[in-house]
Amino acid sequence: MSATTRVYVARLAGTTVFDPLGDEVGKVRDVVVIVRPKGAPRAVGLVVEVPGRRRVFLPLTRVTSMDGGQVISTGLLNMRRFEQRALETLAVGELLERMVTLADGTGTATVLDLAITKQRTGDWLVDKVFVRRQATHKGPLGIRRRGETLTLAITEISGLARTSGDQGAAMLLAAYDDMKAADLADVLHDLADRRRFEVAQALDNERLADVLEELPEDDQVSILSNLDTERAADVLEAMQPDDAADLLHELSESQAAELLERMEPEDARDVRRLLAYDEDSAGGLMTTEPVILSPETSIAAALASIRRKDLPAALATMVFVTRPPLETPTGRFLGVVHFQRLLREPPHEAVGTVLDTDVEGVPESASVERVTRELATYDMLSVPVLDAERRLVGAVSVDDVLDHVLPDDWRETDDEHDDGGSDRDAGEVRTVPGRAQPFRAAFASGAAARDAARRDGRPARGARRGSGGDGRG
Repeated sequence: MSATTRVYVARLAGTTVFDPLGDEVGKVRDVVVIVRPKGAPRAVGLVVEVPGRRRVFLPLTRVTSMDGGQVISTGLLNMRRFEQRALETLAVGELLERMVTLADGTGTATVLDLAITKQRTGDWLVDKVFVRRQATHKGPLGIRRRGETLTLAITEISGLARTSGDQGAAMLLAAYDDMKAADLADVLHDLADRRRFEVAQALDNERLADVLEELPEDDQVSILSNLDTERAADVLEAMQPDDAADLLHELSESQAAELLERMEPEDARDVRRLLAYDEDSAGGLMTTEPVILSPETSIAAALASIRRKDLPAALATMVFVTRPPLETPTGRFLGVVHFQRLLREPPHEAVGTVLDTDVEGVPESASVERVTRELATYDMLSVPVLDAERRLVGAVSVDDVLDHVLPDDWRETDDEHDDGGSDRDAGEVRTVPGRAQPFRAAFASGAAARDAARRDGRPARGARRGSGGDGRG
């Protein structure tokens, strides 16, 4: 690699990392730099997201090329989860949009990008800064014009290490625009508190709602508590009702009551219903918004209803068929239709003609263990929750159960690579580890649930009446 190689960090975010054989290792999510009191900041490594949503550290000494929109590594990678050290700063997460002072005395500017350049010594230094000058004059209509953009040497600015003052988040969010909500939640969790709030403020309500659903409870509470009440209520409305109820459970009674008052009556009603249930029951786990259709609905319309972008994948695997009303609590529950069955039938047929009536559902008071057995025994991704009058009141999906049974810190815990150490030179491997182990554990859990069901005298999978042709896969 040439000694004059220069890379801009905002463009580097999202770039694919390959090993020497051309196999994909992961994607670059950030650049780790050390901002020094004297001299240019030094880039020491990349934060790379590898399979399993783990973010690991790749030293720049193990990068052989950063050309052509790709990063080539030596293939040696430490698979321990990245932990930011005291003197380290994340270039994308913390330095972009930071306010700096221009050395020529003409004012201040906002950092839009940073360039790192490899020196003859092998070190990577931040030597160029792309900034937008702060506008000081207004146009003829009284609108403040955007300042000019310019590329400066690192010596032509000061204050890059300063963390006081407001800092925007548009550049960071642009760099992470392609991220799934769960991955962006990981990024937010790793940021300092102040920066986390700044990024959360910059997200729109729907995106923030999706991200909050993936964050640990402490982060959820701190972010929501730092929003003004009106916006916090809007974000809760955009969340799934069961996730909103779980979050309100973590707030004080007065704070939860105020937010419920500010929410739209229809959204607040669903959340209040869920808050009335025991957290460890089917009612406390369920969502009140599964896909509910009348028996006369056409299969074409049913397929359209599960095609909605905002519908969680687990709830899109089946539609629930009831008598009117079609909002929970519904009329009498009739059965379900699995999406594979919908794909096999003529689109003009009514869903009532292809019902699976053998799905019994669980009562509102059912324990988590019973719900888990029901899901595992019959290989379902969601199960209906019924009241005493056989009305559908909601559905529990497999992700609701997993969130409940996994440890509170499961998002922060590594599996086979977590031995309590943090040495970046230990635990190195030459290939990204296989992901079979978590799946083996999941299958083992399912098998255990099926064995428990058999001991309880319940039928094993495939033994239920008519289960051979229901189309669930």
